[in-house]
Order: sequence, then C-alpha cells, then structure tokens
Amino acid sequence: MSAKMIEIRWHGRGGQGAKTAALLFAETIMATGMYIQAFPEYGPERMGAPVQSFNRISEDPIIIHSGIKVPNYVVILDSSLIESVPVTDGLDKSGKVIVNTSLSTSEVAEKLDISINQVYVVNASRIALETIGKDIPNTPMLGALVKVIGTLDIDGVLKNVKTKLMVKFRHKPGIVEGNLASIKMAFNEVKS
Repeated sequence: MSAKMIEIRWHGRGGQGAKTAALLFAETIMATGMYIQAFPEYGPERMGAPVQSFNRISEDPIIIHSGIKVPNYVVILDSSLIESVPVTDGLDKSGKVIVNTSLSTSEVAEKLDISINQVYVVNASRIALETIGKDIPNTPMLGALVKVIGTLDIDGVLKNVKTKLMVKFRHKPGIVEGNLASIKMAFNEVKS
C-alpha cells in the first residue's frame, strides 16, 4: 500500500446499503481525479445478514486486487455488529472506526477494546429517518467518513453525489435532496 492510499472497510447488514455506500463513495471520489476501487464481499446472505464492502483511494494507480486486511478506516452501519463480527480485525493504532450509534465514543471504545482516540460516532439511523424517512444509514455514514478522513472537500462530494443520485432518482428529487441533507447532517454531527 502506498503512503498515499486510503483503505476503507464497511460493515453492515444486508439492506442497509454498505455495498451501495462503497460504490457511491468511489464514484464520487473518482470525479475528483483520484484512483478508486470499490467492491463488496458477500455470498448468498439474506436481508439482515452481515456484509462487508471495501474502498481504496489513491493519487496513484491502484495495482492491488485483494481484500483489505489493514484498513485505515472501518465504517460500521449497524452497531449490533460490534457484538458479533470482528469489526476491528487488522486495525492498527492509527486506524479510525466510525460507528452508527447513539452511544458515546467512550462507550464504543470500551466495547471495541480500542483507544477512544480511534472512535467516531454519529446517529446515522436517526439522521436517515429525519432526512429520507427510512432507517438506511449509508449516506449519512458517507458524510461522517468524509469528515473523519479530513482531506476531502465536502462541497465537491455533495456535488458529485447529487450528480450520481440524479441519474438514478431523476423523477424523485425528494430522495436526492433527502440523501444530500443526510450527508451534510452526519458530516456536521459526527463526534470523536
């Protein structure tokens, strides 16, 4: 992995949008001229089963084509996975974890047995319910991830996400606006 490469592992449950979030994040970042990869890892899981998706972002071409073993960031769309899935596998002391939860960073750090300095929390489920009317926390978590990474321009991300969502939801502008609002809210509300 080059020093300029960022690796992200998304944990969610089938139906929460982990795969969609990784793909949308990648498409959004690609519009900035960076190199990207986005891929899911799942089998015949059903709605509600644990799933993983991955992103790589780099200023240089990406020649690695394998799963991510040592992520820089772990994004957890469902906090119940903390109890049942080894979500921090491969995370070193500089890695960051972003969790969709109403718990505090200290409570999450204790549950994960990692330093509080590595933990970020945001209530993405509440944000999703308020902005899009459904508990699908993927776009709010995308906003939280952008904030935690810290080197991405939120306005550029929002512009690129809007472009991508307009293609899919051109006849449903409320869905587009709701998702953009959820990204902004999570960007502003994520806490360390």
